[in-house]
Amino acid sequence: MNDEGLPPEDADAERARHRGPVFNLPPALVATLGLLIGIFVAQSLLPQAMLENFLFVFGFIPARYVVPLSQQGLEWLWTPLTYSLLHGNVEHIVFNSLWLMAFGAPVVRRIGTARYLVFWVLSAAASAFLHAALNWGDVTLLIGASGVVSALMGAACRFAFPSGRSVVAAHLNPRLSVLQSLKSRTVAVFCLFWFLTNLLIAVGVPLIGDGSQAVAWDAHIGGFLFGFLLFAPFDRRPLTA
Repeated sequence: MNDEGLPPEDADAERARHRGPVFNLPPALVATLGLLIGIFVAQSLLPQAMLENFLFVFGFIPARYVVPLSQQGLEWLWTPLTYSLLHGNVEHIVFNSLWLMAFGAPVVRRIGTARYLVFWVLSAAASAFLHAALNWGDVTLLIGASGVVSALMGAACRFAFPSGRSVVAAHLNPRLSVLQSLKSRTVAVFCLFWFLTNLLIAVGVPLIGDGSQAVAWDAHIGGFLFGFLLFAPFDRRPLTA
């Protein structure tokens, strides 16, 4: 027996239960981070001309959807997903990776690997197409996982912050309805701050870095709305009473 009055094996299990969600990432999330970092390292080794072609083939460009399909390749088909796996510089991938770990971990623990993969694909597409809708016909390039990260933030707002519930094991909390979530002071403040931040970016106020790189605030909003409003079909736990 130990100081807590539990057998050693039970004490270890209890400590792991409390420690695990904070310090251990789900395998699917570790694999995602490995994939993002691996792709970034590989693209960083490409000569400039090859890198530009690589980004053209796998990055998302709104103009592809105004050009007749007969006059272009099949990039329009896969780029609504593949753009989310690419990053422009070290700051970009580090920033997205940190937020992915923070908000992706509780969501992946809650919905499981298969649903997480579907969530990634659909939230990436939702982010890209809101960006395209607001920049119709634009030839600029969209890359980065921030739209998906924003979707994971939105999804976490449906269960991770309810008052009086566990933060350490947030993935076990009951799911709130959209209205219940908005009535939560914590969620309301988080959403207000998040949207204000992106609106500041939209009007040209740089919040990180030197401000020389364009930030796709519209893709962030598309992802967040997808995760917040459409999380229920991915969830394996019941709605709270």
